[in-house]
Amino acid sequence: MTPEQVIAAHRQIIVRAHAMGLKVYGGTLTPFQAFMPGLYYTDVGEAQRQVVNQWIRTSKAYDAVIDFDKAIRDPNSPSRILPAFDSGDNLHPNDAGYKAMANAINLTLFRDPVSTPRAATAQGASAQTVKPTKPPACQCPP
Repeated sequence: MTPEQVIAAHRQIIVRAHAMGLKVYGGTLTPFQAFMPGLYYTDVGEAQRQVVNQWIRTSKAYDAVIDFDKAIRDPNSPSRILPAFDSGDNLHPNDAGYKAMANAINLTLFRDPVSTPRAATAQGASAQTVKPTKPPACQCPP
């Protein structure tokens, strides 16, 4: 998928959730350089991750953003998980990494247990005109 397709999907989810009065928190995509280089990780994929993360951080489409990327990336090599947070596969965090991700969450986001309806727009569509639909069954392989 292109970054534009991923962002469009995010926008659609945000609009539908806001139409139901829900708050939506976005989380950035974590680094994965060195995980199956050339097969899973590519320079193009990294550039796309950066585009999506920049949109998540700056679009103001979400009610709040949790920067998981910043929480676990290696500051000397931002496309990689910090070695102290890597489970060993260059993709998944270890316990310390998950703790760092948890610590990146501002818990005051959850103080108000009642969400208030919010009008939102995405590409000109009003939240009031978007009717929630049942999501299609996953077409993922078993």
